[in-house]
Amino acid sequence: GEAYITIIVLKLGQILNEGKTKQIFELVDEPGHVLVQSKDQITAGNAVRKDQMEGKAAIANRTTSCVFKLLQEAGIKTAFVRQQSETAFVAAHCEMIPIEWVCRRVATGSFLKRNPGVKEGYRFSPLKMEMFFKDDANNDPQWSEEQLLETKFSLAGLNIGRCEVDIMNRSTVAIFEVLERAWATQNCTLVDMKIEFGVNVHTKEIVLADVIDNDSWRLWPAGDRSQQKDKQVYRDLKEVTPEAMQMVKKNFEWVSERVKLLLEPKACGRVVVLMGSTSDLAHCEKIRKACGSYGIHCVLRVTSAHKGPDETLRIKAEYEGDGVPTVFVAVAGRSNGLGPVMSGNTAYPVINCPPITPDWGAQDIWSSLRMPSGLGCSTVLSPDAAAQFAAQIFGLSDHLVWSKLRASMLNTWVSLKQADKKLQACSL
Repeated sequence: GEAYITIIVLKLGQILNEGKTKQIFELVDEPGHVLVQSKDQITAGNAVRKDQMEGKAAIANRTTSCVFKLLQEAGIKTAFVRQQSETAFVAAHCEMIPIEWVCRRVATGSFLKRNPGVKEGYRFSPLKMEMFFKDDANNDPQWSEEQLLETKFSLAGLNIGRCEVDIMNRSTVAIFEVLERAWATQNCTLVDMKIEFGVNVHTKEIVLADVIDNDSWRLWPAGDRSQQKDKQVYRDLKEVTPEAMQMVKKNFEWVSERVKLLLEPKACGRVVVLMGSTSDLAHCEKIRKACGSYGIHCVLRVTSAHKGPDETLRIKAEYEGDGVPTVFVAVAGRSNGLGPVMSGNTAYPVINCPPITPDWGAQDIWSSLRMPSGLGCSTVLSPDAAAQFAAQIFGLSDHLVWSKLRASMLNTWVSLKQADKKLQACSL
C-alpha cells in the first residue's frame, strides 16, 4: 500500500534558546514541552570552524532520537518525549545545568594533552569521569566537583548540591555503559562521550537532556581509531573541501543508520516456568510479570516430576528442541522433585523458586538445596529475584536486557540517595 505521511503542525511559541546546531521553541498547546529543532550546521573548536552540511539536521535528529529511545526503554530518565519530524523532536522543558559531563573508556584527545605521559589507548576501568563548565568565552574550562558545589547552582527551584552531583555522576557512568554495550553489538568501541543534564521544570527531577548524537562521542569501529566515524573526522580536517565534507557526511549517515540497529533485540531468550500444580499459579504469575518487565518471553506449564515424570521430560524436550535459549524455573511446593529432575536431564540453566510456607518451609527448602552430585540448579526464593536472575543470564548476550538491569540498579541507587536527602531535611 501507499505510505501516507501526516504532517502534524505544531503551534510554536517563542524561541527559548538557540545554540550552534539547534533551536528550542516552546510549544503553545503542550505546556511543559519544547521542540528541539536541529540545524544543517556543523562546528568545531568553539565554532572557530563552522560549515553548512546539507542533511545534517535530519541525520543528527535521527541519531539522537534513536539513542534516547534506547535509553528510555532501558529505564533511564530522559527529557525525550517523541520524534516530531525529520529534523525535530519534542522534549520535556528543562532548565539546563551548564556542565558537560564527559565519560571516558579509552584515553585520547584532550585527556592526553592534560595528562602528559599517558599513552593513547590507555583503558579506564572503572570509567573516567570529567566535568567541563559551559563557558564559550573561556573555552569550557575543566571543573572539579568542589568548583561545581561552590557555585551553588539553583535550577527550576532545585539546588545543585552533593546529592544532585552524585546522581549526575552515577547516571553518566550508567548511560555510558548502556551505550557502550549497545555499540559493542555492532563491533564498535564507544571511546568517550559528552552529555548534559537538565532539571525538568514540572517534576523537578534531574534528567538526561540536550542531545546525544554523532557530535557527542568518539566511535571507533573494531576499536581502530583510523576508522573513526564521529565528528572528530571533521575536527581533524586539514582544510574543508566539498570532497572532505562529503566524507564527513558519509560517516554521519553511517552512524545514523547503525544506531537504528541498536534498538533491535539481538538474542531472543525465553523463561519456561514449570509448576507442580495449579495451586502454585499465583507464585508463577509473579515470575511471569517480572520477566515481562525485562522484555523476556515467559511460558507457564503444569507438570509434576513425581507424578508424571515422562510428561515432564517430554515438555523439557519440546523447549530444548526449537533452538530458543531457555532458562527453566521450577516451582514446586513440599518436596521439590521438579527442579532437580530437570537439572539432572538438561544442559540449560534451572532455577528453583519454591513457594515456601511457614509451617514446613524450613524442612521443604532442603529438597531444593541439597542435590546429588552433577546437578547445578540454583535456588532463588523470591519470584521477582528468580526472574531477575534469569534476566542476568540472558543479559550476558542481549544488550537490551542488560541495559534494563543496569538502569534498574542506577534507579535504585538514586531512590536511596533521595530518600536519605529527604529524611535529613525532615530531621533538621
